[in-house]
Amino acid sequence: MQNSGREFWYESYPVDVPHEIDGCRYDSICEMFDSVTKAFASHTAYISLGSAITYKDLAVYTRRLAAFLQHELHVKKGEHFAIILPNTIQYPLAVFAALKLGLKVVNINPLYTEREIDGILRDSRTEYVLSLDTNAEPLMKVMENLDLKAVILTSIGDLLGPIKGPLVNFVAKHVKHMVPPYPYKKFLHLKKILSYTKESFKQVPVSLDDIAFLQYTGGTTGKPKGAMLTHKNILSNVAQTYAMYGPAINRGEETLLTALPFYHVFAMTINMMFGFFLGATSILILDARDFKSTLNALKHHPEVSIITGVNTLYNAMLNHGIFEKIHLKKLRLAVGGGAAIQKGVADRFLQATGLAILEGYGLTECSPLCCVNPYTVHEYNGMIGLPVPSTLARIVDVNTHEEIWDLNRSGELQFKGPQVMLGYYNNPEETENVFDDGWLRTGDIAKWESGGYIRIIDRLKDMILVSGFNVFPSEIEDVISLNPRVLECAVVGVPSKSSGEAIKLFVVKKDPQLTIHELLAFCKQYLTGYKMPKYVEFVNELPKSAVGKVMRRYLRDNKTPHI
Repeated sequence: MQNSGREFWYESYPVDVPHEIDGCRYDSICEMFDSVTKAFASHTAYISLGSAITYKDLAVYTRRLAAFLQHELHVKKGEHFAIILPNTIQYPLAVFAALKLGLKVVNINPLYTEREIDGILRDSRTEYVLSLDTNAEPLMKVMENLDLKAVILTSIGDLLGPIKGPLVNFVAKHVKHMVPPYPYKKFLHLKKILSYTKESFKQVPVSLDDIAFLQYTGGTTGKPKGAMLTHKNILSNVAQTYAMYGPAINRGEETLLTALPFYHVFAMTINMMFGFFLGATSILILDARDFKSTLNALKHHPEVSIITGVNTLYNAMLNHGIFEKIHLKKLRLAVGGGAAIQKGVADRFLQATGLAILEGYGLTECSPLCCVNPYTVHEYNGMIGLPVPSTLARIVDVNTHEEIWDLNRSGELQFKGPQVMLGYYNNPEETENVFDDGWLRTGDIAKWESGGYIRIIDRLKDMILVSGFNVFPSEIEDVISLNPRVLECAVVGVPSKSSGEAIKLFVVKKDPQLTIHELLAFCKQYLTGYKMPKYVEFVNELPKSAVGKVMRRYLRDNKTPHI
């Protein structure tokens, strides 16, 4: 393949997918919100713990919250509004209210410690916070150190209706003891705010170039950095997603399972924003790790037509037999991202549902979607798909920095497009490091395949150098995932006096009788000598991020027992 142009992947686009998109059919996310809530007013927007809210009622509550913030707290356009919530109806309500006021939304994991919360609030210079009351205690300590203008608390059941809501709150506080004692008057309370009718919301001018989110990501240094994502970035990604999936789905008719947390960029854009654009009904799962609640939600909503998830979520759903217990007769789209989808998981999902998991690829810095397998792909191909419309991709040699356009030659993957962030908030040094002459560096090693499809080899920083040979953990993990006696696995490199680095394999057993000897015999069928694990450790579980991504860096710190 010669460098005759950067758009050769278009030859593999489905005929009804445009090469370029107009990501600006709206002037802002606020305009999209108004358009959708009007068009789908009577449709159910969200269902949480069995309680529903329509698009019309969501719009009413959103305006009330925006009006309170505007008239009572006198918020100013450009200030920062942090949200520390699990998947509740309050989450999208708060996001859209903040965006209507021209605020920058800072999404924070509600499982973060006091130190982690303090770090992000401090770095983002946040003025206002909305949090679940389960975080009242760490927030009190944070408030002593930071000059926050207001902290609003909400309880899980606040939007679940007059009967279920108080009951859920009582159980959370007095039965499960999830809510610590705290001085009530030190905080504002969302439930009271949502009854605010003293003043009406006055429109704030918001443009495509305004920053909508400071989305924090660890990056290569491990220190969180706030990616500045504009209204244009997000709306472009919504339009790009719709271009790749649109012919397979129908606006106003979809039911979306939202098990991934909204505070993660994957769910924020695909579930919250794209799902909203679709006028879909989103089934909210408070905690994706609680498969009993996921199973119950699907039992009550077998009409689910779209699922988004990471590899570990799909694997867990399969291991819990969800698709054997429930026939999701309307399911027509399964989207995978966040981490590589393993072949063993994809094959089992196809067998269980008749659908391929359409793997995509993105980064926080890209809002996040850059590539995806289009709706016409019907089986696992091990690739992240094609660059989405209006997106340029290139692969660059990590040593010479020359562009690579030949098949089967790997290098670092880089992107340009309307979804790419402005930069990192208040961090010009890291911003400069992540861009290469205007191209966003991903830190991922990839190669071109036929028709412009892209295959990710692995993270550049995760590559293992064994006696001068490059070994990528994902290749070995993909092989191990084919073993029916393995539940989960992960591979890291560890120091070796003889080979520089050696391969260590961590395995969670599905069959308690599985032995190291059997695993190595299985590996020999698929892997050449230098790719064979030298160390194997059976563990009860793998360390994962809140979204379910395996965190290899924690595994590298473990001791390495020799086989």
